Amino acid sequence: MNAPLADLRVIAVEQYGAGPFSTMQLADLGAEVIKIENPREGGDVGRSIPPYASERDSLFFQSLNRNKRSVVLDIAAPAGRSAFESLVREADAVFYNLRGDAAAKLGLRYEDLREVNPKIVCCSLSGFGLTGPRAAQPGYDYLIQGLAGWMSMTGEPDAPPAKSGLSLVDISTGYVAALALVAAVWRARRDGAGCDCDISLLETAIAELTYIGTWVATADYVPARHSHSAHPSIVPFQLFATADGHVVVACAKEKFYARLCEALGTPELASEERFATMAARERNREELVARLAELFAAASTAEWVERLTAAGVPNGPVNDVAAALADPQVIARGGVVELPDETWGTVRHVATPLRVGEEPAPLRRAPAYGEDTEQVLGELAGLDSEALAALRAEGLIEGDASPAGSGR
Repeated sequence: MNAPLADLRVIAVEQYGAGPFSTMQLADLGAEVIKIENPREGGDVGRSIPPYASERDSLFFQSLNRNKRSVVLDIAAPAGRSAFESLVREADAVFYNLRGDAAAKLGLRYEDLREVNPKIVCCSLSGFGLTGPRAAQPGYDYLIQGLAGWMSMTGEPDAPPAKSGLSLVDISTGYVAALALVAAVWRARRDGAGCDCDISLLETAIAELTYIGTWVATADYVPARHSHSAHPSIVPFQLFATADGHVVVACAKEKFYARLCEALGTPELASEERFATMAARERNREELVARLAELFAAASTAEWVERLTAAGVPNGPVNDVAAALADPQVIARGGVVELPDETWGTVRHVATPLRVGEEPAPLRRAPAYGEDTEQVLGELAGLDSEALAALRAEGLIEGDASPAGSGR
């Protein structure tokens, strides 16, 4: 019970990426997350995502579902719905990542469940929200990066718009939904009444426009793509090609630019009127960057990292993912953790960045398909062996009758 969220129970009707990522943040902080998987669809589609997939399991699924319990239950059928509502009575929140119009159809909103549990928090994560002209449309990270203007600002100036290499909208929205759920549960415990949380990929992506959005909305600013992934207004704040790779330099303060010039052996560039201030460097970006590019091309990435670090200039190499995971800082902070698994032997996970208190919550592998079905429905929903057998006979539940390895 030392884990921050050890007294939180969440029923998660979720699949694929953003939703499971969101509830995994809660589970990593100690919450009991009971994952409801649909037997008519073979469970979470994430279980079959290639390239590393086996029967009803994949490394994709493992990466987003550790510390959870799996209950395979058809909540659309009357008997399955009854069992589901029994779980809701014992829960703090119902979380779901479904298309905006699906919540009403499945009866997952607060107005649908308040009679079952007046304190229940119903948290929706969808592409476009529960209302509005796009509510019934499916939404995916890639689509949202285009709609929200992200892709128009990403990539080289003379290349097509580009998406991020990661599903950053999914991940960001997962964090937003987790925060909203915890805040709503806090209020429900204080005030005695639950509510709906309506979180969308699009609104999260729009919110993350931050200062760019303010500039555009207030001053009709027109964002432009700059070569070498450069910052829109701070120069130099970008990557430079070295003799054998690339290095990122971030001169976000005047003192860093002065230090950079010393490290490059060109102190005169710091005092020259054309480059002496942030505003001047922004006006004369092309000329300055061309000069800096020549200098950086003369030595290796490792040499520049050593020199710039010694000079106190924010910098770093452009790593591939393997090098990033092997970075001494990542290793020192336990950024990769190992969990034993019956299918994969050992799964090396990226660790949670949520560090609360001195002792992290214990980690468990992602659950096997339906491994907790009968245990959870028996303990929390109060179903006896006869009732469970009837549900199984109708195909409304699946999973091992004697779950093993759940860690509960």
